[in-house]
Formats: sequence, structure tokens, C-alpha cells
Amino acid sequence: MAQVAKSKKSCLVLALDFPFQSKQERKNLLTKSQDLLDSVSPYICAVKFNHHLTLPLGVFDGVQKLITKAQDADLLTIMDGKVNDIGSTNKVIAEYYFDAGFDALIANPFVGWEEGLKPLFDVAAEQQRGIILLGYMSHKGANEGYGQAVFDSTESQTKQYLLFAKKALSFNADGIVVGATVPDKICEIRQVLGDNVPIYSPGVGEQGGIAEQALSAGTKYLIVGRNIINAQK
Repeated sequence: MAQVAKSKKSCLVLALDFPFQSKQERKNLLTKSQDLLDSVSPYICAVKFNHHLTLPLGVFDGVQKLITKAQDADLLTIMDGKVNDIGSTNKVIAEYYFDAGFDALIANPFVGWEEGLKPLFDVAAEQQRGIILLGYMSHKGANEGYGQAVFDSTESQTKQYLLFAKKALSFNADGIVVGATVPDKICEIRQVLGDNVPIYSPGVGEQGGIAEQALSAGTKYLIVGRNIINAQK
């Protein structure tokens, strides 16, 4: 990612998350997505996909075409699956997404390591792909889960997001997601991670996150969706 960002001179990741499309609108969804990629590909370093496109277009149909188009433009592709299941299921999820061509997959550390995320990381290592963990999401209710006080294995009380930051280090994750809406949390997590795990921050614009604040706090890559997609209208 660092090499692509340097080459593109950009730290922007496009969240290619179109809102719900009616049956009639879905006929043009692939073309609309391709056109947007053509417009912004010189100015971004990666594309993040979510269910917004995998559900209506299909992973091995329209989405795979978009992955190929992105990679032809020297962009990395991230699947925001927020994977959070038992290990055998996580393994299958990873195998399908990586077989479709995704370079990285976002996963939820809540599920734990043994018989949880370990098979996911094993598949990624075998195929030389990346795993990015959730650290603190960008919506207002994130504090109810990611911000709660918990006890770690040493019986010391800490915040859930700081424990997840430590897991990102111990799991050797390729990145961690921390909302641009919480620059104070970005700063705290950056202190735990140092330069070892890059921070990806969604929530700029529509959710109230400010790019400059996130970058100053320690964000490496900004994930932007609605501000770009809505600008096409």
C-alpha cells in the first residue's frame, strides 16, 4: 500500500459504496461504478468495496470486473467484509474473496485468534494478501462496543479499542481501521502502534470527520465514499 500511495501521491481510498439502487437503477450500477473509477483512479491509491456492490452485482460477476479495472489502474482493492465468524467459516470467506482478486480483507478482532482469525491470517499469508482489523468505527454508537472498558488477560482494565490495537500488533495485521470522527482515539491507537501498523480512517465528510485532524493524529490512509460519490450527481 505504501508503494502505491507513494506512486500515486495520494493517501485516499475510495469507498465505492453506492446507496440502494432500485431494480431499474441496478441495470446501470456496474457502468456507473466503472465510470466513477475512471474519473478518480489518478487521485486515489486503493478502492474499498462493501456489501453495497457485492450484493447487487455479485462477487464473481460485476465486482470482479471492477477489481480488474481497479488493478489495471494500479490500485489496490480492499473487501470490507468485517469478517467475524468461527475459523472454518472465516477461512472459506477469505478464500472466496481472495480468489475474486481482492488484495486485502477487513476483519473484526472481537472473534479472537484461536479458531477465529488465525485461519484468516493463514490464508492471507499463503496468498500474500493483507488483513486489516477494526479498531474503532466511525459512527456515533461505536463507543458502546469499541469504547467500553474491559479487562485484558492480565486482569488489568483497559479500553476495548486499545486492546484491539495491541492485537493488531500481535497478529501482525496489515492495518487497522479507526474513524476519522474520533481523532483522539486515532492518537491513542497510534501511540500503541507506532509505525508498525498503518491506520485507515473512514468517516471524512458526511459523518463529520476532518481529514486534516485525522492525518495530524496519526492516520495513514483516508477512506472517503459519499463525498466523492455524491459529487458525481
